[in-house]
Amino acid sequence: MQSSQSKQWDIFCKVIDNHGDLGVCWRLASQLAALGERARLWIDDATALSWMAPEARAGGDGVQVIDWLDPSSLRSAVAGPAPDVLVEAFGCDPAPELIARFAEGPGLAWINLEYLSAEPYVERLHGLPSPVFKGPGAGLTKRFFYPGFTPATGGLLREPDLMEQRAGFDRAQWLAAKQIPWQQGERLVSLFCYEPPALADLLERLADGGQPTRLLVTAGRATQAVQAVSGSAPLPHGRGALSISYLPHLTQPDFDRLLWACDLNFVRGEDSLVRALWAGAPLVWQIYPQDDDAHHVKLNAWLDWIGAPPSLRLFHHAWNGFGDGRLPEPEMQGAWLQTALDARARLLAQDDLVTQLRKFVTQKS
Repeated sequence: MQSSQSKQWDIFCKVIDNHGDLGVCWRLASQLAALGERARLWIDDATALSWMAPEARAGGDGVQVIDWLDPSSLRSAVAGPAPDVLVEAFGCDPAPELIARFAEGPGLAWINLEYLSAEPYVERLHGLPSPVFKGPGAGLTKRFFYPGFTPATGGLLREPDLMEQRAGFDRAQWLAAKQIPWQQGERLVSLFCYEPPALADLLERLADGGQPTRLLVTAGRATQAVQAVSGSAPLPHGRGALSISYLPHLTQPDFDRLLWACDLNFVRGEDSLVRALWAGAPLVWQIYPQDDDAHHVKLNAWLDWIGAPPSLRLFHHAWNGFGDGRLPEPEMQGAWLQTALDARARLLAQDDLVTQLRKFVTQKS
């Protein structure tokens, strides 16, 4: 419920990276609204919200979704009250008219929400000012806000009751409701990926394993990648110990539950990495590739933070295309599981991103 002290937050997002940026921004806006803040999500392509957050169309979760490419929306915003907080997600450069309107209002905080990384520079740059010298925002100051994995960063998105939901999750009930075939004794592995060079190797390892395994393949690029490797139609199939089920697009809550249901999760990008950490199951991260191989450094920094045992580190390197030899055997218990649980425990001891962001804005206002 909104109070007289609630602030107007305008969050700006440009869709450039396979749903991850929109996923982060929608979760941020929804969590702010749930805490009584007024949230508007300005986005240049809201198509994915139709399956990611279908409630968004009706203003669900208390978030107003606005097409910032629509001239009438820009005119309405300029004519209306100025936002208290402007969140520029991932350097997306809001429209000049909207920056000008923000400058005319209370202007409590202009936040530059950055990408997630475990690299040391995040702690150094988090919270630093960035004066604006030209354009409609001249004279104002942006503040860098870096999500991260340590207490010296801005933390990670986490709903207040997320762990209570996780503890009460019934895997068999959820799988039955989603009509996902599964039988006792069958391991479950989720696959949300780009086109990993070691995908064929993974399918072979799972097929040759000694325990029945069902691979749950998410819609989009993961499905296309598996079909390209296996040459199969988009139907449940498999060989050896491996069965494969192709999933439809999932809402954010159902994607979270997919990760909770599985014994091993393959994730990609930023949003799904965070959700896999909260799941508390072994995980493998496919980092977004960069032409200058900067993603190698970024991945190794995260592996250092998580305390990855040698087999998990080698697996990540091979999965991301810069390791030597075949994939090691994936582990769904033992060291990989303990590593995931230890990482989650460290994160739960820290304030979540929205808690820190609200405090940050209050201190800067």
